[in-house]
Amino acid sequence: MRLLTPPSTLRICWLAGLLTATLIVTGCGHKKARVTPTATAPPVYTPPTRRPSPEPPARGSIPVTRVPEGGISAEDKEFILSHRPIYTEQGKATWYTAAKGRKAANGQLFSDEALTAAHRTLPMGSLIVVTNLKTRQASAMRISDRGPFVTTAILDLTKASAQSIGIWPGSAQVRIDVYETPKPMGSGGRWCVQIGPFTSERRAIRFKGKLIDDYPGSRVIEFPGEKSYWVRIRPAGDDREQAEEMARRMRPDEGVAYLTRLD
Repeated sequence: MRLLTPPSTLRICWLAGLLTATLIVTGCGHKKARVTPTATAPPVYTPPTRRPSPEPPARGSIPVTRVPEGGISAEDKEFILSHRPIYTEQGKATWYTAAKGRKAANGQLFSDEALTAAHRTLPMGSLIVVTNLKTRQASAMRISDRGPFVTTAILDLTKASAQSIGIWPGSAQVRIDVYETPKPMGSGGRWCVQIGPFTSERRAIRFKGKLIDDYPGSRVIEFPGEKSYWVRIRPAGDDREQAEEMARRMRPDEGVAYLTRLD
């Protein structure tokens, strides 16, 4: 005769089986999730930034302001496409070169093939787009040097930069759109006045002596350029207002006094 299992007994067996399976699964999960403790400290969260903070310079020195290899990175191009200019100016652009092995003012080796440019007052490392106003050719580049030290131009381009906007060899009226500056444009900065060119070293040294007498506490040097000589004066603390006042008051026998930012 066939015996039938009561429904209550079946329910109890089903629940017992389900509980056993749950314990097995839970136990396996605990084994997989178990982490062996170590003595390593937990990582410290650092907010992401687009640009690394520059190292503090030694007293009186200007730190190297690095630009990407070639002058411009893919990240720079993406940044330009998604942002608006923060400053614009127009004027004449020329091109320049330098002896092999010479360092640009930002501390890196100068390269004819890098998309970089020289400007007298934009913060070193500034990300800009330069547009040839005649042909409308435009190119992104970075400020890595100081110049031009002529009254007729506002920007000096490397060979690669000049070729990228169609002005090599030559010059053109351009628009400079500034998209990013590692340091503020309107405040702070390390400033000086650069005077020249002088046709002889003797005249440069003589003018240097005059500046030392007129501005005690300032740092004054003379140095050779290409077929000329220059004098540079840095006011105490490289203060911008003092440098601007010096530039207004100076009347050199030769050359012009240019307000110049060092950093």
